[in-house]
Amino acid sequence: MRLVILFGGRSAEHEISCITAAHVIAAVDPERYEVVPVGIAEDGQWVMADYQPGATALVAEGPGVDPSILTPESLAFPLVHGPMGEDGTIQGLLELAGIPYIGAGVLSSALCMDKAMAKDVLASAGMDQVRYLALRDIEVDDGTLDEAAGELGFPLFVKPANLGSSVAITKAHDVGELASAVKLALAYDEWIVLEEAVTAREIECGLLGYGRLRASVPGEIKPSHDFYDYEDKYTEGAAQLLVPAPLPREVVEEVQGMTLAAGHALRVDGMARVDFFYEENGRGLLVNEVNTIPGFTPISMYPKMWEATGIGYSDLIEHLVDAALERHHSRLERIGRPGRTG
Repeated sequence: MRLVILFGGRSAEHEISCITAAHVIAAVDPERYEVVPVGIAEDGQWVMADYQPGATALVAEGPGVDPSILTPESLAFPLVHGPMGEDGTIQGLLELAGIPYIGAGVLSSALCMDKAMAKDVLASAGMDQVRYLALRDIEVDDGTLDEAAGELGFPLFVKPANLGSSVAITKAHDVGELASAVKLALAYDEWIVLEEAVTAREIECGLLGYGRLRASVPGEIKPSHDFYDYEDKYTEGAAQLLVPAPLPREVVEEVQGMTLAAGHALRVDGMARVDFFYEENGRGLLVNEVNTIPGFTPISMYPKMWEATGIGYSDLIEHLVDAALERHHSRLERIGRPGRTG
């Protein structure tokens, strides 16, 4: 089987995607797959990239893509984080082309990428979350920011609605910092999310499968900074990742149950990582967000949680392949039903 690794992309998470792709290729069984890395450059060009054994990151450079590479006989593995990759756009392109792919579908990818919409859907499903507000750029003025500060209180977090990897997330402690944080977030997206700050443990849990999803054992992040920001994740790497998370059995079961419920509410297939805040002496578990293309290096939380659950890194890729093919064949059967006209 030809496994096409799609990486890079036009978002601020381009570099992270290049690192993820190198690790995935290194773990894929070359006896079973013809692995073809296809890079999306920062200007949007699709190129035939090169992979050298031992490389820690790929580069989205090379000749143009041969159209015969991406066919219905191929399987695509999108590892493009952020907008124009994780948000349903690449998934929609692959759907139109009839190409099976790993990961969440169009609707789920779009919902989970847009933190404001995801929070609204989770709220409608009755899931506990931190208090939040979503604002569009044309709604932002001194009045709306004063109202937000009055409702959420300081400190509060400001983030672009459609971005990941903690890019452009700011903790604002006063009106001046709030204005600066909003300006930064609006440089990345026309929608922003404002959230109350909480004193809580950061818990994560993995989803895997098609239809009947499975939840991994949960893990815990102990940031070395004031919060788990970009530097703590990628440049300094000083945060502690505890897998399994040191939690009582009943809390582990609650995390897993809420993970499955969040996945169901947001129509997740394939893989996702569900992030929580845990207020031990307060509201308990609060859903934070759902990531449909989580960090996927061997030291990332998603693979580590599945390893602790009993599925190693290479086997995890096999499970994702199986789920992708099962979904693809299931959809083909329904689309091709006799007498169906549209």
